[in-house]
Amino acid sequence: MGRINFRLKLKLLSVHFVWKRKHRHRIFKKKKTSASETREAMAMKMVWKSGGKSDKPRPQPRRNPFDTDEEKDDQAVLKPTDPNPGDSGPPPLVKDDLNQLFESLQSQGDHLAEAGKYREALSKWEGALSIMPENEIIHEQKAQVLLELGDAWNSLKAATRATQLKPSWPEAWVTLGRAQLNYGEPDSAIDSFDKALALKADYEEAKRDRQTAMHLVQKRKLLHSSGLSANKRRFVVADKVENSLEDS
Repeated sequence: MGRINFRLKLKLLSVHFVWKRKHRHRIFKKKKTSASETREAMAMKMVWKSGGKSDKPRPQPRRNPFDTDEEKDDQAVLKPTDPNPGDSGPPPLVKDDLNQLFESLQSQGDHLAEAGKYREALSKWEGALSIMPENEIIHEQKAQVLLELGDAWNSLKAATRATQLKPSWPEAWVTLGRAQLNYGEPDSAIDSFDKALALKADYEEAKRDRQTAMHLVQKRKLLHSSGLSANKRRFVVADKVENSLEDS
């Protein structure tokens, strides 16, 4: 039972050789194909290493678990150059409201001054100047009212400011000349009246006030020639102006 029949053994060998012949082509073909695939795989690997860096996918940033959708929306809407909505300036209507308030205060001051309520008028005009400090009209009106109140120094300052803001305004130069007369500076007043006449040659008030200032200068020269001291040469001109106007 342990021995194999010789004839059966030959038959088994013949079957083995027939199977090898039958499948030889398939075996070699498979080996050849495997070698080709290996070469192609190596070639692809070399190509990827040399020029495939740009095709390599970049890692995506990890999402911060603490970020909310609302913050992302804010970042998408607000650009780096966009102003912060919390730092926005005043509404556009504020400027118009200030202009209306300025005009209202100026008008109230005008009516009060016409009614002889000079201090109340000054209060309204000061409020208007706090809104628009470079308004030459109110500075000139202040100078006139301060002259009525006998405050020659502050009148002189207000009139000077009016001429600085608008040098081409002859009325401001006349008001300045009158303030200089009341402050005891007729020489400076003459210069102011001359500037007013240079801007408006037919300005009758400037001509009359200039004559008054010239008359006061002549009187001062007479006092100087009479030997009065330097302190007595400077005198209050307000009364002199009234006397000169009465004489003329």
